Amino acid sequence: MGFLGLGKDDDDKDEAPATGSALARPAADDHGRLGNGAVRLIEALLDVGIDGRGRFDSAQRVADVARAEKADADQAIEAVVRQHLKMAAAGGFITGLGGVFTMPVALPANVAEFYVVATRMVAAIASLRGYDIRQPQIRSAVLLTLVGADADDLLKKAGVATTGRLANLAAERLPGPVLMVVNKAVGFRLLAQVGRKTLARFGKSVPLVGGAVGAGLDAYLLKRIADHARHEFPPRVNGHH
Repeated sequence: MGFLGLGKDDDDKDEAPATGSALARPAADDHGRLGNGAVRLIEALLDVGIDGRGRFDSAQRVADVARAEKADADQAIEAVVRQHLKMAAAGGFITGLGGVFTMPVALPANVAEFYVVATRMVAAIASLRGYDIRQPQIRSAVLLTLVGADADDLLKKAGVATTGRLANLAAERLPGPVLMVVNKAVGFRLLAQVGRKTLARFGKSVPLVGGAVGAGLDAYLLKRIADHARHEFPPRVNGHH
């Protein structure tokens, strides 16, 4: 499995848990540190990454500014992606938010920052493509975009029969409890990838990486998520896509 689920590899064949699903694991771990960490990570991504906090503008604000400055949506999206690529490469901008990412599961600060940047970028892209990022279904679709190829697996195991792009979740009108399960599964998957496998793997294979994800790798991975977001949120025309 690639970082953030963007691509899979043969090593994942031996990763299936005894409980049989990524959703079963967080359910079984509800009272444990990892389950709590998954919930708190998702809360932070929604509260900070989409809605903004302090000087960290909301995704809607970012989209509105880009829309006002560029001639069309595609140019605005390019501007948003460039802005967030620079932020991912620079890092360190979340330090003023205090204990937002003080979770019971150890999560490197720069990884938390990466997730926040990626979440806001994807949400801004969705907004520029005509989606209402206040809708719970669209917010869940934004989170699912972070795990790339794993999104279909998480939805299937949650009993969601959506086909095609993640934006189709908007038409499902899924109840809140189902969306909460999906969101928590995303958080669990992100934490599991970082904690169990990803950083160690990249540390061996990519010179930029030492004890943390390097700026160059952050930018590369964020660009892949941006491309994925463009695919998952096609332009809406008169309420349709």
